[in-house]
Amino acid sequence: MKLFFRYTYLTFRFFVFAIVFVALFVFSYIYPGLLNIVTSLFFVAIGLVIVDVILLFKQIGITASRVLPEKLSNGDDNPIELTLQNHYNFKTDVLLIDELPFQYQKRDFQINTQLNKHQEKRITYTLRPLERGEYYFGYLNVYINSPIGLVTRRYQFAKDAMVPNYPSFLQLRKYMLIAFSNKLFEYGLKKIRRIGHTMEFEQIKDYVTGDDIRNINWKATAKRNHLMVNQFQDERSQPIYSVIDKGRAMKMPFEGLSLLDYAINATLVISNVALKKQDKAGMFTFSRKVENKVAAERRPSQMHKILETLYNVNTDFAESDFSRLYIDVKRSITQRSLLLLYTNFETLDALHRQLPYLQAMAKNHLLVVIFFENTELEKLTNVEAHNTFEIFQKTIAEKFMYEKKLIVNELQKHGIQSILTAPENLTINTINKYLEIKARGLI
Repeated sequence: MKLFFRYTYLTFRFFVFAIVFVALFVFSYIYPGLLNIVTSLFFVAIGLVIVDVILLFKQIGITASRVLPEKLSNGDDNPIELTLQNHYNFKTDVLLIDELPFQYQKRDFQINTQLNKHQEKRITYTLRPLERGEYYFGYLNVYINSPIGLVTRRYQFAKDAMVPNYPSFLQLRKYMLIAFSNKLFEYGLKKIRRIGHTMEFEQIKDYVTGDDIRNINWKATAKRNHLMVNQFQDERSQPIYSVIDKGRAMKMPFEGLSLLDYAINATLVISNVALKKQDKAGMFTFSRKVENKVAAERRPSQMHKILETLYNVNTDFAESDFSRLYIDVKRSITQRSLLLLYTNFETLDALHRQLPYLQAMAKNHLLVVIFFENTELEKLTNVEAHNTFEIFQKTIAEKFMYEKKLIVNELQKHGIQSILTAPENLTINTINKYLEIKARGLI
């Protein structure tokens, strides 16, 4: 009996009927001739409630399940599939309430649908997680009404399911196809003209129109009695390190995702592209000290190691120590490498405090400093000002945006390459820079 009351609810229609009957009984005292009619209708209504309860509880009328992915992809739309099966002999109205993980702070998530008799239906919705970690799903609650609609029965399925939320692995395939295609211009990227060639020999082949005549192999030409040329390929097995600043400058959120998580997602993709390009991929993070190290290698398990390391990156967003970063890079990375440094500078003064350490790292490695545009300020500059306060806001926003450009010029003046990008374009701009560096043979 306790379970019966636990899973039984009265509908809005029931309370409407109750209010109507109260009003009718009140009128029946004024007009006594109505009392017998109202009483008869009241017992009919009670009979309908009993019939409704019998229809809903005489069998297990609904089965449901939730299909979750093995892991969630951070910052992406992840599909969640619900399957419903109606075993009743009548059409039902269904209200689905899925108990989402607490990270969403969403307590009004519901789906309304209908099921014909003996119908099976699949419903898919998407979730966009914004924090790495474990996501616990609660019950899948299914509320069923019969055609009478006076009583609702609740079913509960799929209790306590946990799914880990990893860095954005859904971007891997997308950006890998872009990196290995010739369609980069579709993303606003320019083609890179190769300057000379690398010195890693691939093969000798027949000369065709358009080949560089400087690569003609005269010995092979003399033997074959027609022109032969040397063909070269990009140098391989070069160390590519993603260096992630996890200090307070990376806490700022855009579209719900912190700059740190944007950098983590980009690191996962660029590491995959580098490995596919036959380079060695590695990574580490730093704030007060250097942590989460993965040495640059080209093993089959390297991507799994990087993914697990990125998943476990934790920080209190303390002040970043670039001197510790420089010392660790000097001690542990002895081979000339490409260092993709994800950080953020808001002012020239902030850059000048760290510039000596960046210059020191750039002496032995190819350093690319990647930092972020403040897209909220950009939106502010595009709004027309109507009063003094709005003019003041717009002027300050333009000043900060101009200072970002000065930071780019300052880095360029000291021979340090940089990328200034909107957070949402970080991954594609980083890939393009990597491909440019490979094409120009700068490593």
